[in-house]
Amino acid sequence: MELELELVDGYHLRATAGNVTFAIDAHTPTPAGPSPMQLLLASVPACAAMDIVSILRKQRADITHFRAQARAERAEEHPRMFTRIHLHFALSSPNASEQQLRRAIELSEQKYCSAWATLRASGCVMSWTCELQRTPVEPLPPA
Repeated sequence: MELELELVDGYHLRATAGNVTFAIDAHTPTPAGPSPMQLLLASVPACAAMDIVSILRKQRADITHFRAQARAERAEEHPRMFTRIHLHFALSSPNASEQQLRRAIELSEQKYCSAWATLRASGCVMSWTCELQRTPVEPLPPA
């Protein structure tokens, strides 16, 4: 895995990873992108979402909507590491069970999600909740 950063101006960085380019920014009134810590926080629910959606699709669950949220607390003193992160996952599906959703989250947490494992290994206290809603609408297209 490789990534290249280039300073654009001020604290605005251009990151390039393969064919994808994105902005990282901090300490500006109108940032051009998320801060480094926002990206680090986003990595956990994003990584977990990939696992959860993949697991549910393998179980033939129809996914009409999926949302993941993260809320974090940081240490007061530098290096201001994350001390607590709470994740909330919301799934809309006409045929998935709450047990399937919970098991998919547990597998991500305990086995598959490297971002989750990395932050947990730093001493960050991780927790999660989930909700399942029944929806009769068309599922999202598979990957």
